[in-house]
Amino acid sequence: MPKSKKRSNRPAGGRQKAIQPFSDDDSSVETMSHCSSFSDAASFAEDGAEVDEEAAQEDFEFKLKGLIDLTMDKSAKTRQAALEGLKNGLSSKILYDFILERRLTLTDSIERCLKKGKGEEQRVAASLACLLCCQLGSGIESEEVFKTLAPVLKNIISDRSASMPARQACASYLGLCCFIATDDIEDLYMTMECMENVFTKQYRSEGGTDNASALHIQALQSWALLLTICHSSEVKKKIDIHLHKLPRLLSCDNVNLRIAAGETLALLFELAREADADFYYEDLEPLTETLKGLATDCNKHRAKVDRRKQRSVFRDVLRAVEDGEFQSEVIRFGRERMHIDCWVKRLTYGVFKELFGSGMQFHLMVSLRDVILLSFLID
Repeated sequence: MPKSKKRSNRPAGGRQKAIQPFSDDDSSVETMSHCSSFSDAASFAEDGAEVDEEAAQEDFEFKLKGLIDLTMDKSAKTRQAALEGLKNGLSSKILYDFILERRLTLTDSIERCLKKGKGEEQRVAASLACLLCCQLGSGIESEEVFKTLAPVLKNIISDRSASMPARQACASYLGLCCFIATDDIEDLYMTMECMENVFTKQYRSEGGTDNASALHIQALQSWALLLTICHSSEVKKKIDIHLHKLPRLLSCDNVNLRIAAGETLALLFELAREADADFYYEDLEPLTETLKGLATDCNKHRAKVDRRKQRSVFRDVLRAVEDGEFQSEVIRFGRERMHIDCWVKRLTYGVFKELFGSGMQFHLMVSLRDVILLSFLID
């Protein structure tokens, strides 16, 4: 993502202590109790009710320091609980100075948990990697985090022996880390290629398993997000390759994959028309017929909730493809408003909302401006 990279003058932290070897041994009851109290999201909100703000912040950071130490624990359960606690903490507050001082230690911890951990531990570690980049913002520090962790995330994505939830998380968060952190066009294109290698398998699939489809959905969404920050020549190249292939996914069995394909098609049409006012798609008529069928689907073999969700999304997709229209919405946070008036903004907002969850409103008001809001209309 084209940005100005500036290294902070604040000192960055190093590794704090000798690292214990990983094992799957159960931790002691005391250690687990200590870690569980840290990883409980509610504990982050209890401070400050009876003490001043400065003391509450010090207590909060003290808990986070304990969690960082526990990510090096021998027990997989303890490491996972520590990662969950850090994830809750980084989702709920802006911690730039605290994170900057411990960037190297945190990056090292996440890398070890991704390499040595399994399943759920890898999934949470991947989300923490993304939150770390968000906290650091777009700059040299976050780019260094990305360059360290991207190869590990890519290995997990392509590792068939890894758990499917871990692979899905890595596909999702690798794309978002790249969106936030990288200023290297080669890193951007290589990350997109990694995602293409995943979701294009669905072009040749007869349906696939729901788990595999979920991985393809995350890869497709990450690829589409990164496409929005590509040079116009690269956007045109990708549209030429995929615009005729994506409609194949509209007939797959998985409703969420059909929806992801439809939303990506709407995005591609928006980008194509933005680049070329005279853009013409020769297979528009059969495509719109397919979209109309999905927007009015009454197939009794599909769950009612799936049919309702599909019809709602594909009505929007049909308007975008057929007429270039978008149903705008307004997101309110504090005294400000953010206008979502195109598919690019809708995708970007949705990805960050999924990452931050209930903390999205807070981060919109404080930390996400230099990442996504500068291109949005704020009142």
